[in-house]
Amino acid sequence: MRLLGWYLKIAGGGVAIGAAMELFMVHTGFYEKVTVLESEKRAWESSPEAQAMREALNPWRRQDDEQERR
Repeated sequence: MRLLGWYLKIAGGGVAIGAAMELFMVHTGFYEKVTVLESEKRAWESSPEAQAMREALNPWRRQDDEQERR
């Protein structure tokens, strides 16, 4: 029980640092930038070029799928 004050100070400091980081990210538009980057990444991953790259990098993919079905 005598260390309870110390633990509360550490927890309070952690909460304050986390809140400051969140405020900074909201203020600088971090979440909007990440949303745009994620949508661009998903668009690229679903493009025919990305699918062709995936197939070229793993030519045994279909064989693995067939073996799993058996």
